[in-house]
Amino acid sequence: MLIGVSHRTAPLDVRERLAFTPAQARRAAEELRAERILGESVVLSTCNRSELYGVPADESTDGITSLENYLVGFHKLDASSLNGALYRHRDAEAVRHAFRVAAGLDSMLLGEAEILGQIRDAYQAALEARSTGPVLNRMFQAALEVGKRVRSETEIATRPMSVAFAGVKLAEQIFGKLKNRCALILGAGAVSEQVVEHLRNRGIARVMVANRSRERAMDLAAQFGGEVAPWTEIEEALRAPDMVVTSVSAEEPILTRALIERAMNARENRALFLIDLGVPRNVARDVGELYNVYLYNVDDLSGIVEENKRARAGEIPRAEAIVTEHVAKFEAWQAGVQINAVVEQLRAKLRDEGEAMLRERLNGADLPPDQRERLEKITGDVMNRFVMNRVERLRHERDAGQRLADLEALRRLFDLDGDG
Repeated sequence: MLIGVSHRTAPLDVRERLAFTPAQARRAAEELRAERILGESVVLSTCNRSELYGVPADESTDGITSLENYLVGFHKLDASSLNGALYRHRDAEAVRHAFRVAAGLDSMLLGEAEILGQIRDAYQAALEARSTGPVLNRMFQAALEVGKRVRSETEIATRPMSVAFAGVKLAEQIFGKLKNRCALILGAGAVSEQVVEHLRNRGIARVMVANRSRERAMDLAAQFGGEVAPWTEIEEALRAPDMVVTSVSAEEPILTRALIERAMNARENRALFLIDLGVPRNVARDVGELYNVYLYNVDDLSGIVEENKRARAGEIPRAEAIVTEHVAKFEAWQAGVQINAVVEQLRAKLRDEGEAMLRERLNGADLPPDQRERLEKITGDVMNRFVMNRVERLRHERDAGQRLADLEALRRLFDLDGDG
């Protein structure tokens, strides 16, 4: 099962309140298991979505409700403030959602290049935290395979698209040609690296990189012929650029109104364009109120998003077909695993019931061992003929969804979960 919010259901001001830093995502995955809310868990948090994936620790409780309570509690929010933004998926629909996300079909930018790496990172972090298990391992490995197939077998990723690319396209819409412009990049992660690469490909004159880790900033600047601006001297660095692109993992804004006001005074109010790709936001929202300061965030990329959708819409059916194929494979695997477990449970239950019936019918009679063994064999043969042979037919049911439904009916009928 999973719960989450994304650009489809929630504006940026909601998404940023539900975002997880990498450290928070690891802690949440560990706590969800430790508190017995989930038996397996993975936390996925990107600029456009925050999602909790899991397998319930206890099937008898409402895991979705517990998961929602944990999410709002973790972020210290009132559930009513989400205003219906939360979506919930179970079973095959949860699997389908994960596969569509990996395929780039649920992204703001259809077929975006970044999401597959973000899923890989989230899954790897959960593995290192030992919060996954057989179900999520299988699902996320399949999701990564789906993402690779969609990118290699369809045209969805022919023209690479990402939040970083969209940010640079926005800059081109603002400035036109970038060859005489200067950009300051705050952050040196994957998104920032893509931003710098796209800017250089478009002939920008000057790029400065600032990052908390000076070593990482130096690596990125050296890779693309840029300069390093010391993280502790951001205010001074803000005097030079025409545009600033931010993608920093931080819980509070890096660029505050007071800082930008001082920088604008030093610039003599020369126009400054800020493109904030961070979630939570890296730039305080009231910065955009300042004279000659133009602030854009990830939700301001709508025009580029629509252009992207039109260019790639014809490939969606092919990508969806790959998703559907892998959902069916996952359900078949899941049904196979569950059939084995149910068969073993049912064999044990029938064996116990047969032995109890013999004891009751014999009423303490002392039968010779060979006769008793013969009675036990006859009882076992009857059980197998009328029950087990029919159960085995489930293995040959082609519809995996029907197999899972039949298995659930068997569990209830024979009380295999021990509730009756």
